Amino acid sequence: MTIDIARARADTPGCAHVLHFNNAGAALPPTAVIDAVGGHLHREAMIGGYEAAADALPLIERAYDAVAMLIGCARDEIAMVENATRAWDMAFYANAFRPGDRILIGQSEYASNVIALLQVANRTGARVELVPDDEHGQIDVDALAQMIDSRVRLIALTHLPSNNGLVNPAIAVGRVARHAGIPFLLDACQSIGQMPVNVDEIGCDMLAATGRKFLRAPRGTGFLYVRRTMLDRLDPPFLDQHAATLTGPLSYEIRHDARRFENWENFVAGRIGLGVAADYALGWGLESIARRITTLADALRAQLAALAGVTVHDKGVVRSGIVTFSKATEDPAALQRRLRASGINTSVASTMNARFEMEPAALSSVLRASVHYYNTEDEVALFSSAVAGA
Repeated sequence: MTIDIARARADTPGCAHVLHFNNAGAALPPTAVIDAVGGHLHREAMIGGYEAAADALPLIERAYDAVAMLIGCARDEIAMVENATRAWDMAFYANAFRPGDRILIGQSEYASNVIALLQVANRTGARVELVPDDEHGQIDVDALAQMIDSRVRLIALTHLPSNNGLVNPAIAVGRVARHAGIPFLLDACQSIGQMPVNVDEIGCDMLAATGRKFLRAPRGTGFLYVRRTMLDRLDPPFLDQHAATLTGPLSYEIRHDARRFENWENFVAGRIGLGVAADYALGWGLESIARRITTLADALRAQLAALAGVTVHDKGVVRSGIVTFSKATEDPAALQRRLRASGINTSVASTMNARFEMEPAALSSVLRASVHYYNTEDEVALFSSAVAGA
C-alpha cells in the first residue's frame, strides 16, 4: 500500500491549522478517534458513566483485539493503562530484585525509567549497569552479550529514544535475552504506530507503549504487553478488585491474564479511542506508514544539514521519524518559540530526558522535529525555510 496523503490529511482536522512536527510528543488524532472519544463522553453525559460503559462494552473489548493485532500477541497478554510510563512501571516494579542482582540498560534510556531503576536499586541492593553504545551510537549488542552472567535479572531497552533519531536493534537484543533466559522489557512508546512492531519477532517479554504519540490515540491512554509465560513470574506492584478477587476474608486471587496490571477506574472514552486508533493504523498498514515517515524524515535531515549553522544530531544505522538538531545562532527553546509563533509545532529535548547520552556529548538541549505520514514534502521545505529564518 501507499499512503493516500490527501485522504490522510482530510481525516486529520489539525492539518488545516498547524504544521505539526511534534508527533513524538503527541500526534494529531484522526476524525475517527475524535468522534469515538467525543461520542462516548456525550453518551456518559446523557445516560451516566456506568451505563455508557456497559453499552460500550463491545467497543472496549475491541480495543484489546486491535492492540493485540498491532503487536502480534494474544488479547489476554494486553493490559490497558494510562500511559507508557505507567505501563513500564507496572512491569518493572513487578520484578523481584535482591542485593547483587544486575539490571542492564542502554545509554539512551528515558529519564522516567532511569528514576524508577535507581529507586529500586537503592531499595534492594541491585545494580543498574549501562551497556555501551557501538560506533553508530546504538546499543552495542556484542558488549551486551559479554556482560551477561548469572546475576543479570533484567534487560531494559528504549526502542526509539526520544532525543537522537535512532532505532535501537531490539531484535538483536531480544536474541541475547532469549539465549540467556533473561526477561527483556522494551519501552516502545515512540515505535508503536510509527513502524511494525511484533513482540514474537523482537523476543521481548514485556512491552510498554503510549497512545498519544505515533499511534494517534488520546492522551491518557497506553498499554502494557506481558508474555503469557511471564505472568506468574511477576507480582503486580498494586492490586484492586479488578486485578484480583477476594476469595475469603483474608485471601485473594490475582487475575490470570495481563489485566492484573490494570485498575478498575479508567478513562473509558480513551480506551475506546485507543482501539479505534489501533484499527485506523492497521488500516493504513504499518509498513506503509514506516516507509512514508522514513522518506519525510530523511528529507528533513538532508535539508536541515544543508543550512548554515545547523547541526543534525541523529545517530544509528536505522533512523526514526524523530529528527534532532541545533542552530548555532539560536537557542533551541527560543527557536521553538519562534516556530510556534508561526504555527509550527516542535519540542525541545534536554539533558534531563537522557542524561547518560547528552552530557558526554556536551549537549544541554536540542530541538526535536518529528514527522508523521500525514505531513507533506511541502511542509518539510517550509519548516527548513523557517528554521533558516526566511
